[in-house]
Amino acid sequence: MADEEPVDQKRYLEDSCKPKCVKPLLEYQACVKRIQGDETGQKHCTGQYFDYWACIDKCVATKLFSKLK
Repeated sequence: MADEEPVDQKRYLEDSCKPKCVKPLLEYQACVKRIQGDETGQKHCTGQYFDYWACIDKCVATKLFSKLK
């Protein structure tokens, strides 16, 4: 058992939290669709992207530390 590769619990928990963060994901996807034709490079969806990952991180944080050794 000592030779086994450790499993990244954070990635597993992120996948389990994604269904709880659908609204921020949809907002991010809508933004990406809205700015697709931007030739200037001035428009971006950074705020929506960070909102989505903040939602996932908040969900993961409540579960992660109990899984760590």
